[in-house]
Amino acid sequence: MTSEQSVREILEWHVAAGVDETIGDAPVDRFADPTPAPALTPPPPTQSKALAEAVARPPSPPPAPPPTALPANGEESVRTAVELARAASTVDELRTALEGFDDCALKKTATNLVFVDGAADARLMFIGEGPGAEEDRQGLPFVGPSGRLLDKMMASIGIDRTQALISNTVFWRPPGNRTPTPQETAVCLPFVERLVELVDPDILVTLGGPAAKAMLGETQGVGRLRGRWFTYETARMSHPIDATAMFHPAYLLRSPAQKRQAWRDLIGIKKRLAGQSSTDG
Repeated sequence: MTSEQSVREILEWHVAAGVDETIGDAPVDRFADPTPAPALTPPPPTQSKALAEAVARPPSPPPAPPPTALPANGEESVRTAVELARAASTVDELRTALEGFDDCALKKTATNLVFVDGAADARLMFIGEGPGAEEDRQGLPFVGPSGRLLDKMMASIGIDRTQALISNTVFWRPPGNRTPTPQETAVCLPFVERLVELVDPDILVTLGGPAAKAMLGETQGVGRLRGRWFTYETARMSHPIDATAMFHPAYLLRSPAQKRQAWRDLIGIKKRLAGQSSTDG
């Protein structure tokens, strides 16, 4: 194997693992010896006893950090997002508003806006965590391996992408496929909420823990939330809608044994949709 082939295979392995973003301009040698801390210089003999004791006394511990909160500029970004989202009267107008929104830091490192896929009047709506590498390239949600599994999951209950709407809690890919930060989710949430208001689905399904936390306000793991039904409602909605949580397809790819539980959840969703159809009729 040539050195060029070896380097190429190493790079391909890193990209497959999601390590495709650089953080600094220069590499950091993690194996180098740390720079030793400078030794404390003892006070000269001419110093007073009080000053000598002060120098010898160990430093006071740093004050505890304040509670986690959005910085002032983050709060302003959320207010801007709320105003832009409220002004949108259609899904297309909401997309246009997002294209002109620059207050989410993820937009600076992403290739494309990843908004929605499916029908704007769908009865069933899926909300995931965030776009991955393939989604970032194509500008569509759930088109990578987890998206192909989601397609199979929908097909198992007789639904395809023309009958559902798919989106995420953030609309740009987090570098390295990391979990979106609370601030990144907060500035995108007004657009997600407005999207639900405009689509007005019969059922909202969150995929994965971060989506369940953002949309349902639940802190428990998906393993405890799945199979249960909640209600989702915003101040501008005329009525609440049924909502439930499921394992994210990416998790199911890593944990195939959980697919049995996901199948049960899908059957429950299918029955719920059928029950609402008979009620509407």
